[in-house]
Amino acid sequence: MDLHLHRADYLQVGVTSQKTMKLLPAARPRATQKVVIGDHDGVVLCFGMKKGEAVAVFKTLRGRPVARLELGGVLNAPREKIFVATGSEIRGFTKRGKQFLSFETNLTESIKAMHISGSDLFLGAGYTYSHYCDCRDQHYYLSGDKISDVVCPPGDRLARVTPVLACRDRLLRVLQGSDVLYEVEVPGPPAVLALHQGDGGDSGEDLLFGTSDGRLGLTQITASKPVHKWEVRNEKKRGGVLCIDSFDIVGDGVKDLLVGRDDGTVEVYALDGASQPVLRFEQALSESVTSIQGGCVGKDGYDEIVVSTYSGWVSGLTTEPAHRESGPGEELRLSQEMQSKISSLRSELEHLQLKVLQERDRYQQSSQSGRAQSAVPAFSINDKFTLSKDDASYSLLLEVQTAIDNVLIQSDVPIDLLDVDKNSAVVSFSSCDSESNDNFLLATYRCQANTTRLELKVRSIEGQYGTLQAYVTPRIQPKTCQVRQYLIKPLSLHQRTHCIDHDRPVNTLTLTGQFSFAEVHSWVAFCLPEVPEKPPAGEGVTFYFQNTFLDTQLESTYRKGEGVFKSDNISTISILKDVLSKEATKKKINLNISYEINEVSVKHTLELIHPKLEYQLLLAKKVQLIDALKELQVHEGNTNFLIPEYRRILEEADHLQEEYKKQPAHLERLYGMITDLFIDKFKFKGTNVKTKVPLLLEILDSYDQSALIAFFDAA
Repeated sequence: MDLHLHRADYLQVGVTSQKTMKLLPAARPRATQKVVIGDHDGVVLCFGMKKGEAVAVFKTLRGRPVARLELGGVLNAPREKIFVATGSEIRGFTKRGKQFLSFETNLTESIKAMHISGSDLFLGAGYTYSHYCDCRDQHYYLSGDKISDVVCPPGDRLARVTPVLACRDRLLRVLQGSDVLYEVEVPGPPAVLALHQGDGGDSGEDLLFGTSDGRLGLTQITASKPVHKWEVRNEKKRGGVLCIDSFDIVGDGVKDLLVGRDDGTVEVYALDGASQPVLRFEQALSESVTSIQGGCVGKDGYDEIVVSTYSGWVSGLTTEPAHRESGPGEELRLSQEMQSKISSLRSELEHLQLKVLQERDRYQQSSQSGRAQSAVPAFSINDKFTLSKDDASYSLLLEVQTAIDNVLIQSDVPIDLLDVDKNSAVVSFSSCDSESNDNFLLATYRCQANTTRLELKVRSIEGQYGTLQAYVTPRIQPKTCQVRQYLIKPLSLHQRTHCIDHDRPVNTLTLTGQFSFAEVHSWVAFCLPEVPEKPPAGEGVTFYFQNTFLDTQLESTYRKGEGVFKSDNISTISILKDVLSKEATKKKINLNISYEINEVSVKHTLELIHPKLEYQLLLAKKVQLIDALKELQVHEGNTNFLIPEYRRILEEADHLQEEYKKQPAHLERLYGMITDLFIDKFKFKGTNVKTKVPLLLEILDSYDQSALIAFFDAA
């Protein structure tokens, strides 16, 4: 069944956070529902639609930013009570706007995750989880990494309380009381959790998760172990998942899966008995979708998907037809309601235009008289800097509540800017003097009108670390700019994982000295991404990492006075040795450094590089042949005389050129990694082989794997 939905914008509030909009239960099936939403101004607004206009039911005064909004009430009854999290406080309102609860929790950090089930309140703030029952403290847990979301399968159906925490270290932690029952590894950092079909599905234990790299999954949380049911990969390279809901928008009696992403994509997946969800509908909005709900808001009898966006727009994708077709000779007449709405909008627009002109004139007069005072206008930026495993690049997402004028990118470390298909901004590069002022990149992105969201991609080089800065200037007066800084870490292409291959040949680096657990943890966090800011509980810890570009791995084990690092890539060990010793020297800590080098690991790393290098060399050769083959085709008039391989190159010419264009300096990067591997291998032996690098590059130009391995062994 094809799904046709039409967009209708209802109103705009302030900037919104994730999961801060809900629909109140309807009085009867398919009747219009009230919308309640909280924003960064601290305002909670409840409104309904009457004759096409948004009419407020209640609106609170300004306060601290609303980080979460949930509905609650007595179990097995309509959830009509409104609960909001602001700072470390929970406030409760009735559906008429009367405040009945103000509960100041004992949490030291601001609440970022909340779930309510009857009289149970589950909260996540930073690394801390707390469970309250009737506002009394019940359980507490300190997580190993930051908590993104919390949810609890319905206790009345399962006869047990098993809250689940979504943590940034790619784990779902299933709790029992204040202890971890077990952990579930998921394919990406989980950003949002939701009960399947709103109540946990048939078993009451089914849990949906969405990750910040755009994946979806369904897992059954049993009393003893998880049962993985399905996973939807992010094949189309969409944004991260921010919100999930279950609602029968198709109207076939089976609840569909509604998904909102941080690139503005709204998706509908059908779950009609298939083993995998089937995408039925998708529509791109221009802003991040922070909340999504299925229901009926605009008009009785017409279901819709209601979304809220980062800048505060509340919109509906409704099944109500947007147009009425007229037959031959018929006049299409606007209803009285539509005519009055158009007239009202016109008069409101004229009033606003007049008001803008008056204010502009008043500002000009006051500035000429010398009495004017310019204030720097404040604006919010939503930014995300994440490593993508698929192409070993960093994605930088910048979203502003108003239109962006330009963004200046500056880096003091060598990086490559990659093309992004969705990016319509015009980029220009400025010359840099890296020797005198450490500027390796200066690029300006000039955005088109009404662009509020910009996505960039950068690729770094491991071993070279520093800071990437983004100067964001919106289209507001007076001109103002905000700076965002992002660290490029020494081992920037490594990503956290929870299992590695222990049979690989490894090189070992061991550090001992008079340093604390917190100090060695801060050094590891400086070197590697996705390491928690705070040291985990306990006397020591082991983290596993995987290189997203080469698939090499790293095992990091450390405690007070000792750190052991194992990797199948000598270059990784070399980078760690240099950076860790430099960090210890800054703190005047004397380190004892020892290492064990496994010669077999060099051949192993070269074998991992081989398929990538071979593919890139072949791609470069094919692209070089395209122009000559096209000339032959024009001269001869056909391609029948060409061998099948050359005909295939001509057929795939556009695809090959596009792929080659998307991989700037890819071949040079692989050459650089092999060169570093060669230098690092002999550096640990105390030999300087930089004079042999030109010979190595000659071998790479006429690449043969066995010749390369023989050169490494003989040098």
